[in-house]
Amino acid sequence: MSPMSSSKNNESNESHDKKAGGIKNTLVYWLAVEIYNLNSIFLGLYISKFSRTFDQMEQAARSGKQDLVEGSLENSVESNLKLSGVSRASYGELVEDYQDFLFKKGLKVWDKNDPRVLWLRAILIDPHGPHVTYESQESNGIKFSDPEAFANLLITLCIKQGFLMDRFLKGLEERFAKTGGFRENLFKKRLAFKNEH
Repeated sequence: MSPMSSSKNNESNESHDKKAGGIKNTLVYWLAVEIYNLNSIFLGLYISKFSRTFDQMEQAARSGKQDLVEGSLENSVESNLKLSGVSRASYGELVEDYQDFLFKKGLKVWDKNDPRVLWLRAILIDPHGPHVTYESQESNGIKFSDPEAFANLLITLCIKQGFLMDRFLKGLEERFAKTGGFRENLFKKRLAFKNEH
């Protein structure tokens, strides 16, 4: 690889990291990371690796996080909206998967007014705090060895993420309404250039 191509790659990586860094400083991103990690642990404990459900839940959690980052890297607000919308839908899908798990196991879906749910919803997301790992035995006071509590923890976090994503998407929609789309702005620049010359 030539020094010039190496330099271009470094510039490209720096640009990627800088753009991705914007979303990585948001609560919506850090909750996506936490849900992804917790979902991986849950799947390893309670869902067969050979089942279709395993693949679907793994992909939904991955999509929730990755599409959020990919959207933030787009030049177009319109494309960002589309990918972030896919991310938002992934959390709705995960809620359904966890509710199905509880139903099949004869376990309870906690009511939204259950004191345990209200307590979990009130916990603040700390981007700088310790994050869950495979070695963790619990999260937010919920033990991974309790499938009902663990599944309800993830339902609560996915619903919280859905709320945050709705606010995030509303902000993107307002930005799109004010600034227009990428192609629209390119066309305006092209017209301005032609008028100047």
